[in-house]
Amino acid sequence: MSNPAFKFDHVHIIARDPHASARWYVEMLGATIAADTMARGAPQIFVELGGMTILIRGQRPGEAPKDATPIRGFDNFSSHNEWGTDHFGFMYHGDLRAFCEGLAAKGVAFPVPLKNGVGGSLLCYIQAPDNVSIELMEQEVRA
Repeated sequence: MSNPAFKFDHVHIIARDPHASARWYVEMLGATIAADTMARGAPQIFVELGGMTILIRGQRPGEAPKDATPIRGFDNFSSHNEWGTDHFGFMYHGDLRAFCEGLAAKGVAFPVPLKNGVGGSLLCYIQAPDNVSIELMEQEVRA
């Protein structure tokens, strides 16, 4: 059993335009903005999606963030090809193919299009603002 003293709390993203980034999560994925604050000289927006908090903040005084490398495909996998966080993922409870068709119609980029993953379930990667990669996986319906 894992350590019950821990509970996952949030993913923290630094964004060029945190308000536009937060709106993207709302408009594309149906997230909600729980709070819009300022912290240490930069906007800090709490976005909730799927029971998870995505904390999106702007550049703080003295920071000089570098652009993230977009995810890309290799022979049989995809990667940012950098150390550190590669992506985060959501399990989608519904028809992922239909949901992705709606995202594509809104102009969302799919660096890894819909495919069957290692276990056979449907998955894809979408590109969020600031080259953040999000994996979407279809929840298997068990009979």
